Amino acid sequence: MGAHTLLTPVVSKIFCSSLQAVLLVRRRPPAVTGGGLVVTDREQRVVFSVDGCGIIGASGQLVVRDGDGTAILFIHKKGGVVQALSVHNRWKGYLMDYGEPSKLVFSLQEPKTVLSCAAGDVRVTVEPKGRKRHWDYEVTGSFAHRACAVRSRTGHVVAQGMMAGRDFYHVVVQPGYDQAFVIGVIAILDNMNGESTRC
Repeated sequence: MGAHTLLTPVVSKIFCSSLQAVLLVRRRPPAVTGGGLVVTDREQRVVFSVDGCGIIGASGQLVVRDGDGTAILFIHKKGGVVQALSVHNRWKGYLMDYGEPSKLVFSLQEPKTVLSCAAGDVRVTVEPKGRKRHWDYEVTGSFAHRACAVRSRTGHVVAQGMMAGRDFYHVVVQPGYDQAFVIGVIAILDNMNGESTRC
C-alpha cells in the first residue's frame, strides 16, 4: 500500500496534490495584455492566472484565478498611517466568494527595503494566527534570479523556483502543499520586485 500524503491547504484542498507539481509561470506583457502571470502545468494547460495593476487598475492589488478564470484569491498591500510608519509592508490574501473578498487566509510581511529575499526577510502567516507562532512559511533565496524557495517553519521546502528563460520560470510544488497559495506568494514577490504584476 502507498504512503498517504498529508494535505496542507491554505486556499483550498482542491489545489493540493498527492504528487509533486511542476508549474511553468509565464509573464504576460504589460503593454499588450495588462501584465500579470499565466501558470500552466506539464501538459501546458492553464491552471492559474494572476491579474495585476494593469488589469485591475489599482496599485497593490492582485487577483489569482483558477484555470477556468474564476477568481479564487484577492491579495492587497495594506496601507494607512500605521503601515507608513512600520518597517515592514504587509500583504493580505483573502478567499473570493461570489466575486468579493471574504475570508482572510494568509498575511505576508516583507521589509520595506527589498533587494532580494534574504533568509527570514519575507514571512507568511496562515490565518487564523496561533498565539505562540509569528509565522508559518518564509521565502529564502533571490526571487529576481528565480533561485527562491518557500519553506515551512520546520524547514521543509514547500516550493522552489528555477530559472528557465527571461519571461518564464519553473516552480516545483512538493506533494500535499496548496498550489494556489504558492502562486499567491509568487504574485506578491513579482509585485515586490517591480515585475509584470506592478504598474
